[in-house]
Formats: sequence, structure tokens, C-alpha cells
Amino acid sequence: MVYDDQNKNNVVNISIQYNDIKVQFSGEPENVLLSTISFLTKNIPEIRLAQKISLNYSVSELIEMYSSIIKITPEGPKILPNLGEIHNKKFSDKEIVMLFLLGSKIAFELGKISEKSSPVSEIQSTTNLNPKSISSRLSELVKIGYVVKSVNKENQAESVVYGITTIGIKWLNDIMEKKL
Repeated sequence: MVYDDQNKNNVVNISIQYNDIKVQFSGEPENVLLSTISFLTKNIPEIRLAQKISLNYSVSELIEMYSSIIKITPEGPKILPNLGEIHNKKFSDKEIVMLFLLGSKIAFELGKISEKSSPVSEIQSTTNLNPKSISSRLSELVKIGYVVKSVNKENQAESVVYGITTIGIKWLNDIMEKKL
């Protein structure tokens, strides 16, 4: 049950009963969620096992990991590390494309944009990379499954759009952990 007190932020109350164990959590939504997940994974072994093989990222995890690099602006997602890092090739074209696509996914999950996939023209205008380089990198990324390519049918026009996959996020995380 969620209620809104005029003097407090939203407060979540959760009551869980599992066999003979009964617990209650109350507080800010994020804290209650973390406490609930922790309780369930400690007390139900199957959840812990499933968690070991599950690969999924919440928007809050992605924001936590990439808040120093990706910013969501009114104009859309932007990659804003130190610009010298990009120009000194600290980030490859492939990584910049993936960071932009991840920014689009985050912005979509937050309800800031209506599509989580982006056309090449948007990637190019935001990243200032060479369109030919973007197309080549996207082709490579689609082949290895880090990006999905689809056709977006708006009105009577069709456009090809690209979106990051979960395994693509995992690859990007591995790369960024080494670089940052």
C-alpha cells in the first residue's frame, strides 16, 4: 500500500509472510524494494539461484552506473564525459554509439522520450561521429547481438532504428569498468 502524507515523501509499506516468518518494511520506495529483495533472496533459495543466472538491469541501476557520463536533457540523451576524453579516443566510436543507445533506453524508461530506439541520423547529430562510421559500428553491433535493428513505422514513413540489448549493456558495463 502506498500513501502520500503532506509532510513526507511517498512511503511504501510492505508486509511479507513466508512459512512461519513474518516481516514488515516501511519507508521510501527504493529502500523498501531493496529490503524486500534482500529478504526474499535470503529466505527463498530458488530466488537466489535464479538471481545468479538472471541478467537484467533496472533503470535505477543504469542511472547509478552511468550518471557521470550520460545526461538526459530536454533535447534527449547526451553523452557528457569530459569532451577531451572523447577527442583523445578514450571512448571508441563503438562505445560512444552504445552509450548513446543506452541513454535512449534510460530516457525511454524514465518517460522522457517516446521511443527507446534511435535512427542513425539522431545518433549522428548527437554524437557528431561520421555517419559511415556509425553505420559500420551499428552493423557490427547488430551481428554480435549487442544492438537490435528494427523498422519503425510512423505515419506513412518507415525508418530503421537501433536499440541496445541487455547483453549489449553487459558488454558496455565490462568495457566501462576497465576505463573508468
